[in-house]
Amino acid sequence: MKSLVTGGAGFIGSNLVDFLVKKGHKVIVLDNFSTGRKSNLKHHSGKKVKIIKLDLSSNKNISKYFKNIKYVFHLAGLADIVPSIENPKEYFYSNLLGTLNVIEAASKYRIKKFIYAASASCYGVPNKIPTKESAKIKPMYPYALTKWQAEELVMHWFKVYNFPAISLRFFNTYGPRSRTSGVYGAVFGVFLAQRLANKPLTIVGNGNQTRDFIHVDDLVQAIFKAALSKKVGKIYNVAGGKEIKVNKIASLIGGKKKYIPKRPGEPNRSLADISKIKKDLNWKPKIKIEDGIKDLIEKLHYWKDAPVWTPEKIEVATKKWFKFLGKV
Repeated sequence: MKSLVTGGAGFIGSNLVDFLVKKGHKVIVLDNFSTGRKSNLKHHSGKKVKIIKLDLSSNKNISKYFKNIKYVFHLAGLADIVPSIENPKEYFYSNLLGTLNVIEAASKYRIKKFIYAASASCYGVPNKIPTKESAKIKPMYPYALTKWQAEELVMHWFKVYNFPAISLRFFNTYGPRSRTSGVYGAVFGVFLAQRLANKPLTIVGNGNQTRDFIHVDDLVQAIFKAALSKKVGKIYNVAGGKEIKVNKIASLIGGKKKYIPKRPGEPNRSLADISKIKKDLNWKPKIKIEDGIKDLIEKLHYWKDAPVWTPEKIEVATKKWFKFLGKV
């Protein structure tokens, strides 16, 4: 069995590669290492995992890597809010053109299933909680817009060309190997680096806002189940299905707290309706947030090279966020 994972050296991608190898798959990884890390895959032998460095948005001659591939998992793309506001063109090239190139390459061969990693950011500030897949699409920034537009590409290829695809809208994912790069972003990466450095955990607003977190191990199980299923042309929320306050996350991680101004364009509540994926794919999350955080605390050394964000640094990093999204 051969599978191909774009973005396979990244946080979610490398965990998926581990899972596929355990299931007996040979895996080709396509990654430009802009955020992915070779160290995430160093434990794999060349016989089971082949790593190719390339940029999907600029390299059109990628179809040769899709020959004899059964499953394609398209996880590659640029993330993060602030950089997408500062350099929207890069996000359109990476997330839209990159996805189109992957779709066209996969279409040349009779792959069994194409799984697209979409984002719950497409919902913006949702009108209803829990949020169903049918909720109104309201992207608030270029990252969210490009991820949703790429999803539209994938679904269009299904409708017109019978492309065997499923789109999974990931909610807030956490777990081992989450990104430690210099971009200010996901709450877990920020908090864990601060905890390791014995610095206050910077909480946005009053900390009572909620998020729906899913452990990467649960997410990988959902991705694999989607690949094996007979479903095509479907869109699913993938989340823990429970909301938890950011204050509670900070308390579970431990340490002092520092409250900073609330950012515009962010929802006060985030909670996915996951009834559709539970029913169609017979999947449900298993890892409790308390257990997941306990495991991360035991692996705290992973964040030793991550930037430690202070309120002053965050203010500078999010200046354009406030400037542009404050008008939305």
